[in-house]
Amino acid sequence: MSSDKTFYTQPTLLQALNDWGIASNTLEHPAVFRVGEGDEIKTALPGAHTKNLFLKDDKGQLWLISAEQQTQINLKALPKLIGSGRLSFGSEARLYDALGVRPGSVTALALINDPEQKVKFILDQHLFDAEIVNFHPLINTATTALTQAEFWRFLEKLGREYRVVDFNGL
Repeated sequence: MSSDKTFYTQPTLLQALNDWGIASNTLEHPAVFRVGEGDEIKTALPGAHTKNLFLKDDKGQLWLISAEQQTQINLKALPKLIGSGRLSFGSEARLYDALGVRPGSVTALALINDPEQKVKFILDQHLFDAEIVNFHPLINTATTALTQAEFWRFLEKLGREYRVVDFNGL
């Protein structure tokens, strides 16, 4: 794996959103690494807050799952639901090479760093239904809020394919 790519960073991502006419609101805050941390920050930001899983299946396919933070995801049942091989968490090196982010900063906004769409994107039904979605802007010391319409515009701008999955059925 080579990491000689040039990746978007928080400032260049936010500039791209602005250049594309995608309205967003970003709040700087202390680092948040896991779901359950930073609850006081989340109360300042309306909308759905996310958890993001970077996975690799036993066939070598990479997956990014963005879910509402309270959504329960059964990793054993997931392969059948999404059509993957057996899943495990992707390594830090593989994560950086694929999406240009480090653990704790995994986010759907990192798809901007995957122009070849090597990572398959799965979106939780709860996020799909949310009026406002909140993601880290490639770093875990800020959170960027987008309306659902603006998030779709972001994915459309990337030409990104995705699949919406209802994890409640697992």
